[in-house]
Amino acid sequence: MDFKLLVLPSAAKDIQDNIDYYASLQPELDNKFDEEINSFLLSIQKNPFFQIRYANVRCLPLKIFPVMIHFIVDENHKTVYIRAVINTSKNSDTNWIK
Repeated sequence: MDFKLLVLPSAAKDIQDNIDYYASLQPELDNKFDEEINSFLLSIQKNPFFQIRYANVRCLPLKIFPVMIHFIVDENHKTVYIRAVINTSKNSDTNWIK
């Protein structure tokens, strides 16, 4: 059974910021990013038990783009909370890590 996937507002903003960033670099690159992020989110939904990196936060790097999805798994409620989608090639604000 798949887990419920909740993308927190800050993570949704991260995704949109990355889409905008890649659109500014090259036409259609934003669409490729959107396809890859959606594919990885579906993977997380089906099997969220990737490596814990810190404080129960799991991370999954994308393959094509230098981006990591940061998320927490609530096994009791079968829910995955996407907390951040960080572009590792840019400086990021890490205030959400608490």
